[in-house]
Amino acid sequence: MSATTGTRAVRPGLSVVIPAYNETACLGATLEHLRAACARLAGRGGPQAEIIVVDNGSTDGTATLAAQLGARVVSEAVRNIARVRNTGARASRGETIVFVDADTLIPPETLSRIEEEMRDPGCAGGAPDLRYRPRRRVMRWYLEGWRWFATLGGMVTGAMAMGATQFCRRDIFDELAGYDETIFMGEDLDFFWRLQKLARRRGLRVAIIRDVTVCPSSRRFDQWPLWRILVWTNPFFLLALRRRRMAWTGWLAKPVR
Repeated sequence: MSATTGTRAVRPGLSVVIPAYNETACLGATLEHLRAACARLAGRGGPQAEIIVVDNGSTDGTATLAAQLGARVVSEAVRNIARVRNTGARASRGETIVFVDADTLIPPETLSRIEEEMRDPGCAGGAPDLRYRPRRRVMRWYLEGWRWFATLGGMVTGAMAMGATQFCRRDIFDELAGYDETIFMGEDLDFFWRLQKLARRRGLRVAIIRDVTVCPSSRRFDQWPLWRILVWTNPFFLLALRRRRMAWTGWLAKPVR
């Protein structure tokens, strides 16, 4: 994979961490888009990037596919997304850690723009903008409403997919102790809030990259009934039950294709 290496001769500037559980349906396209982003970064004289897929006990060949497509694969058996992200961060070597969900497509300029932001030592981390593209019109209205609400509030998106793509300086990530592993759902939103809080305290900035829009999968929003989506994306439900695993078993019980 272009700009991705398994050697340790050169420390990569960026480490891309992808948590994955039974993601063969989406992971190939995600890695293809990342390959293009790595090529764009290298073509502009940027630093090396490595791609790490953290296999969370998949049973569908996710790890094999990731390795075939040039990613470095590490394993995490415990089914906890925060722990999976932290496992990938510990395995990474880059000065900047970029977290990309296994079902998220990034434009080719994404890593270059992240690298540009992180050249500023005053930037602690951040996230690009994102936009879902569900088939149902009602879901497009609903998700776009969350997007505008988040924009007005200075966030990247609503409670649904804050972690579709996030990045952070390694020393800042370590200072924050990574993602909170006591949180079963919404760990990405919690991490971003804590990142913003630390940045304000230290006089740093958090970059919201508005000229890059990543595209998370809309498969749940295309297949699930509206009532189910409204319950599980309700911020009050999320905040009240984010530490209770049983409340979220339905969200991840069956892989959505």
